[in-house]
Amino acid sequence: MEDENALDAPELAGMDYEQAVAQLRSRQNFGLAIAAGLGAAIVGAAIWAAVVYVTNYEIGLIAVALGAVVGLAIRATGNGVDQKFGILGGACAAFGWALGTLLADVAIAAQQFDKPFMDVLTQADLMALVSLLASPMDLLFLGIAVFEGYKLAFRYKV
Repeated sequence: MEDENALDAPELAGMDYEQAVAQLRSRQNFGLAIAAGLGAAIVGAAIWAAVVYVTNYEIGLIAVALGAVVGLAIRATGNGVDQKFGILGGACAAFGWALGTLLADVAIAAQQFDKPFMDVLTQADLMALVSLLASPMDLLFLGIAVFEGYKLAFRYKV
């Protein structure tokens, strides 16, 4: 049951399964993983909104990439092997997706009304914008982003 992603570190070579898992668990840092996941989600959401603002087109694949980047950031900083890292990855990806979708909708509205982005953001009825987050396509991309954030955030096989 070896995962090339989990036991490829030279310091784990020659260890049995239990020793390798104990070694990996001793390096876990959930606090740092939270910070990295939230940071990656916010940066990803801002990039998504910027792309929408420039292209006037909402590209759902950016949501998928956002989930992957969040998961990889959590894995790289948290060194997690426990499932809580995956749950964190999914939650941060969902947050990034929601924020990115909201900011993208504001970007589209700003272009349509020929107003500055910040004016639309500060004057918008956020509850009306939140209701826009429920289209079937948005929910599909949410699911994919959460899945990517979950599966990439921790070493699920050791």
